[in-house]
Amino acid sequence: MHIQDRAAMTLTQLRYFTAIVDAGLNITLAAKKVHATQSGLSKQIKLLEDELGFLLFTRRARSLSALTPAAARVLEHARPLLAHAGNIRALSENLRRETEGELHIATTHTQARHVLPVMLARLKRSYPKIAMHLAPGGDGESLARLARGEADLAIVSSSGAAPAADIRLPLFQWERVAIVPARHRLTRLGRPLQLEDLVHYPLVSYESSRERGSSLQRAFEAAGLEPQIAMTARDADLIATYVRNGLGIGIVAEMAMEAIEGDDLAVLPTDHLLPTCTTWLLLRRDRLLRDHTADLIAQMLPGADARTVRRAIEAEGELPQAVPHWRDQGNPFLARRR
Repeated sequence: MHIQDRAAMTLTQLRYFTAIVDAGLNITLAAKKVHATQSGLSKQIKLLEDELGFLLFTRRARSLSALTPAAARVLEHARPLLAHAGNIRALSENLRRETEGELHIATTHTQARHVLPVMLARLKRSYPKIAMHLAPGGDGESLARLARGEADLAIVSSSGAAPAADIRLPLFQWERVAIVPARHRLTRLGRPLQLEDLVHYPLVSYESSRERGSSLQRAFEAAGLEPQIAMTARDADLIATYVRNGLGIGIVAEMAMEAIEGDDLAVLPTDHLLPTCTTWLLLRRDRLLRDHTADLIAQMLPGADARTVRRAIEAEGELPQAVPHWRDQGNPFLARRR
């Protein structure tokens, strides 16, 4: 009896397979993501299919059209297997006190530009060989990147329940402010701004404001009002530009105010009108923390250190902490800016 030798399944093949799925079955995008050629990726998928004995994708002409039912079951096992392999590499690097590596952060444009720079600069001084990769996007995009294993951590905000994730650490709370031209009539009200004042003007805010479930929409609905969302953008600088050009009243995060320069704009508080937001740091429990990631998390949490962070996460415990407000002295992000 002769047993035909077949090439063994490899982690690389499984990584290519999940990359294709995450790229929406677009081989060109998947190849770029894994730094491979399209022909090389296709060859490895063919070898994997030969090893498994069934097709992973249905095909139409030269394009992939869908996952096969069997492939969907393979995907369920491939993702945790790749995560475990990544943990083994991380463990090895930690044990060898490896100072090289990569840190992938999925977050919003506001956090990336106005919150993280000081923290990442300090981490870079401690780990100069670490390559840091920021993937700014919407909250939903950041959560999806974390779920797919494309990010080591995600930093997003919410004004209600905590976002869905294995580990959720509140970093700080913050408010929104309204920005208007310096000579705007809303600056001469002689009283606090009200939603009834804002409802008469087009608003320029973040992309999430268009969603019916957004806290901005909910605040107006609770008052029996409907806001006029004239334009949305992901960056406060763009919102300020549109306000300067007369497109409406801007609603931005208070963290972004330091980057909006000039005496041509006035800032009006809205913390009495709109709910307080919380910025969260999110992690997957199946991902082993590299030393530099644990150090970064410890920087973000008042009174914490890397050992406390690691023990709490690995033991599925809680991190005792008081959540500071953005303007509080206890906010580590703000304290290091002064």
